Amino acid sequence: MLSFTVQASDLTQRQSQLEAIQQQISSQQSALKDTSSQHEKLIKLLKKDEQAIANAAKKVNNTKASLATTDKQLAALESRRVTLDKLKKIQQQTLSNQLASAYLAGNHDYTKMLLNQQSPATIERLLAYYQYLNKARIDSINKLQQTITELDSVEAEQKQKQIRLNQLVLEQQLQAKNLTQEQAQRQQTLTQLQRTLNSHGAKLEQLQIEEASLKRVVEQALKAMKDSPVMEGLSRQHKLNWPTQGRIRSGFGSQRSGEVKWKGVIVAAPEGQSVSAIAPGKVIYADWLRGFGMVMVVDHGKGYMSLYGHAQTLLKNAGDTVDKGETIALVGRSGGQTEPGLYFEVRHKGQAIDPALYCKR
Repeated sequence: MLSFTVQASDLTQRQSQLEAIQQQISSQQSALKDTSSQHEKLIKLLKKDEQAIANAAKKVNNTKASLATTDKQLAALESRRVTLDKLKKIQQQTLSNQLASAYLAGNHDYTKMLLNQQSPATIERLLAYYQYLNKARIDSINKLQQTITELDSVEAEQKQKQIRLNQLVLEQQLQAKNLTQEQAQRQQTLTQLQRTLNSHGAKLEQLQIEEASLKRVVEQALKAMKDSPVMEGLSRQHKLNWPTQGRIRSGFGSQRSGEVKWKGVIVAAPEGQSVSAIAPGKVIYADWLRGFGMVMVVDHGKGYMSLYGHAQTLLKNAGDTVDKGETIALVGRSGGQTEPGLYFEVRHKGQAIDPALYCKR
């Protein structure tokens, strides 16, 4: 009887332990689910933050371009103003000399000349001479008036351009402030996001999700390429320039985590540095992509495409055509990166190829 009581007590204890373990499992599953849900919310928030940064950076870039254009216009106007001012002084001096010559020659009355009984030939020559002088003076006056009118117009345009320049400077200051605020917000989101990836397994899982996202984009791009106009593609014989200047931080085929390897390269470069198209082509994708941030894919024809990721902002839209060397984006840290750089891929018929085979070392 005593043995049975001990067995029953032992069974009850093990049952209690089992229930406690089940509660722990359930609690951990719930926590894991909550963490996963929180992670997805943070990914969406990161996307919003990085898109806001992209918009602010694009405005800053456009304003810089407008400032440069306005500066050139002001310089050209100033050069023209100086030329016109010199011309005005020369024309004023010429007219002054003509008036002085006319004064020294005296004011001749045509009637007096006839009464002086000078020969008709002499009178005719004098009349022709005075008509020539009068025409020269009138021409000089007209040219001077034209110069003064153009000079006034140039000076008025200069004032307008200077006002516009001042407005652009104020706009740029405001845009730079907004960009700084958006970057600070993004950093807060990124810090929280990294806390949810506190294990190697979680990080590896995210990399696999990002790889799958990139694969879908490449598949979409391949479909879009079928409708693209015929282009020359890429050639290994004529090496191209890299899309931006910098050192290779992660090489093609190097290990990212576990079995996940880089399908492209990471070029370490300053944030905001220009990113150029490696060859002529058509933009077939330009949007935010999980793990890669602001991404652009350019179709170069014959199954070749180039991909540019982690951009701060994209300066071209899907459907735009681009020339070789044309600025299409700016280097950034989008996609949750902590260091600025450009992610760059070259693919042929969907398969990733080492970009160094096509770009100059």
